[in-house]
Amino acid sequence: MKLLGLAFAWAIVVGGSSAMATEAGMSATFGNTIVSTYRDGGQVHHWFDADGRYRSKFSDGRELTARWTLEGKKLCLNDIRPRLLVSRFCTDYFAARVGDSWSGRDPIGRRVENRLIRGRPGLERSPG
Repeated sequence: MKLLGLAFAWAIVVGGSSAMATEAGMSATFGNTIVSTYRDGGQVHHWFDADGRYRSKFSDGRELTARWTLEGKKLCLNDIRPRLLVSRFCTDYFAARVGDSWSGRDPIGRRVENRLIRGRPGLERSPG
């Protein structure tokens, strides 16, 4: 089950483009939401902040946090919490704009449809 959680978290960046990762390319995600939808209807909402924070929320209520960095053509999540199988994971980056949709596969090969939507529905900020 832990592997399943990791798979959801990485579906956001596995896409059909080889666009180079740049801070400008990430800017469309700040203040917006990437929604990943699996064939079974399960969804994950992903939020990236300009200060390097990453959060995600699953349909079943589970949440992950991490720190994101761009490393060449890779987007890396570091210090993933709660700790899954790994505390760091990197994958090829897909630069998207609000309104873009793309197909991808998660790390265990399942198909996922991703969409970058305006705003941050579902994000509940914790104090502090």
